[in-house]
Amino acid sequence: MIHNFNPGPAALPPEVIARVQAELPDYRGCGMSILEISHRSKEYEAVNATAEANLKALLGLGDEYRVLFMQGGASMQFALIPLNFLAAGATAAYIITGTWGEKAYEEAQRLGTVHLLASTSSDGYRSLPTDVPEPDSQVAYLHLTTNETIQGVQWPAELPDFGAVPLIADMSSDFLSRPFTANRFALMYAGAQKNLGPAGVTVVVIRQDMIERGRKDLPVIMRYATFAKNNSLYNTPPVFAVYMVNLVLEWIKDQGGLSAMAERNAQKAALVYAAIDDSDGFYRGHAVPAARSLMNVTFRLATPELEKQFLAEAQKAGMVGLAGHRSVGGIRASLYNAVSLESARVLADFMREFARRYG
Repeated sequence: MIHNFNPGPAALPPEVIARVQAELPDYRGCGMSILEISHRSKEYEAVNATAEANLKALLGLGDEYRVLFMQGGASMQFALIPLNFLAAGATAAYIITGTWGEKAYEEAQRLGTVHLLASTSSDGYRSLPTDVPEPDSQVAYLHLTTNETIQGVQWPAELPDFGAVPLIADMSSDFLSRPFTANRFALMYAGAQKNLGPAGVTVVVIRQDMIERGRKDLPVIMRYATFAKNNSLYNTPPVFAVYMVNLVLEWIKDQGGLSAMAERNAQKAALVYAAIDDSDGFYRGHAVPAARSLMNVTFRLATPELEKQFLAEAQKAGMVGLAGHRSVGGIRASLYNAVSLESARVLADFMREFARRYG
């Protein structure tokens, strides 16, 4: 058995994989695979509409929000957000707690005036900022990253009060992993390849007033309004990826919704963090306990050689995807929604045994 701890593309629910396998040759009696049908067909338009409805239902959102299915990953959103909302003379505010927040901030700087409201770079992105000043009420938006996959730092589900400024969040790696007050956000976005489905589609949840606020002088394909007006069908969407996102949304609902996801994710993370904390320093977690991510557990061993040994033995035991990001090294266990409690238990047991043998 393979235990998949890849950071993205990542594990998918076995039930979803089985359903895709069953439906792939002939999608619901149309005589063609979902990979072959037109995005203008009634079959796909139903998938597209149902996915939007299912996602809004899980988040408790109504008609004041739209769900857009876009491409280009979160990295495209880093540019589209300031392009749409950072008009000449306007200022945006950013909070940085890791590498992906840095990238979003750097992209926005290329396009307009950006204020760095808070950053934890001075401690190597091990924590969350404290005493964040309230942004000026005139800023166009405030952007943050709810979970940093590389450093393993995560904001709590209920964020601090940042005032009335439009709040925008990159939720790529913890979206739908727990309940949160979704209507606090003006826009939230997530690459699907972690908790939502396969790589190839980016989900954007945007409030209607933000759609109307977007600049009108951009190329048509770069406007959120274009995707909203055309129900994400302005150009050919990633049909198969959206289809799978809808199946994953149905799976989350069948599992008990976001509360059930949160309970299981907390159990998984607790097992792995306990193996770190009980190791008498053999494993050194990167994030401080108060900022630990439930999605990405990051830690180091005493030497790079020992880390290589850890990874080699883990892979031999059926655990894959545990190498830390190439920019920082170390070990990273990604515990997204579809990763089972049993996989987390197998990893924790392996960690304890490895520490006993090499500690």
